[in-house]
Amino acid sequence: MHGVGPVVGLLALCLAGFVLNHDFATIDNAMNVLTRTAFIGIIAVGMCFVIISGGIDLSVGSMAALIAGGVILLMNALGAHHVAPWLAVVLGAVFAVLLGAVFGLAHGLLITRGRIEPFIVTLGTLGIFRATLTWLSDGGAITLDNDLADAYAPVYYAAVLGIPVPVWVFLVVALLGAAILNRTAYGRYVQAIGSNEQVARYAAVDVDFTKMMTYVLLGACVGVATLLYVPRLGSASPTTGLLWELEAIAAVIVGGTALKGGAGSITGTVIGAILLSVISNILNLTSIISVYLNAAVQGGAIIVVAFMQRRKK
Repeated sequence: MHGVGPVVGLLALCLAGFVLNHDFATIDNAMNVLTRTAFIGIIAVGMCFVIISGGIDLSVGSMAALIAGGVILLMNALGAHHVAPWLAVVLGAVFAVLLGAVFGLAHGLLITRGRIEPFIVTLGTLGIFRATLTWLSDGGAITLDNDLADAYAPVYYAAVLGIPVPVWVFLVVALLGAAILNRTAYGRYVQAIGSNEQVARYAAVDVDFTKMMTYVLLGACVGVATLLYVPRLGSASPTTGLLWELEAIAAVIVGGTALKGGAGSITGTVIGAILLSVISNILNLTSIISVYLNAAVQGGAIIVVAFMQRRKK
């Protein structure tokens, strides 16, 4: 029964959306919701591992902004050296994932070797990442060259069997995440550490390595989400990825993952991410409350679910 709540909530929201605006139930709108969910959902899959292990990462939005800027600068430099556009896109995609993993590794090392609280580490890098991107862009935007933008566009706008590419990537990442969490020794170690780190150490679990790899995994997920997001606007600015950390954490918590770690699921996280996107979509299609209050709704959802978890305990 643990995962029933988010499912019931999602179904109730979908019914409410249909009643409030019949356009909500169209295929085009459903694909739009899933496509917009894909970016946060992919990050939320990585965030799920971090939170289950008892950690947190407040920097993912700023990390995404810096990765986006770095990818665009790299691709523009390759284009200027007459590298084929398709090859520049491939190299940019690889760079995005690797850069995200390196940022995650830095977080993991500071937390496990430096013995600094995850909240402090990621709060610090949140400022570092976004300030670096702002410096690189000189306070403006870093824009992808037109030829490269045309070659890169299918990553976001193309569809396979009628389903947008970002949705397929989200599905693959979610399936891989679920397999790792539920079917591997590593996944069991992550849950054991979140439940009781000291007991996990007594059980000969390499706690530091396991926790470090959760941040590497999250960083790689941020890289994947960013490389899918860049073609949407073709640029990176100081506002890119703003509040993504709130949305990713909200998706994980609303999906049923314990805020203090030890228990959670990728399936619940996926449902939580979709649920939050549905809320945003309903706000866009109706005039119940202003769309500018979407972040307030997400923040409220985190507080309510955390309160309910505490009451349940």
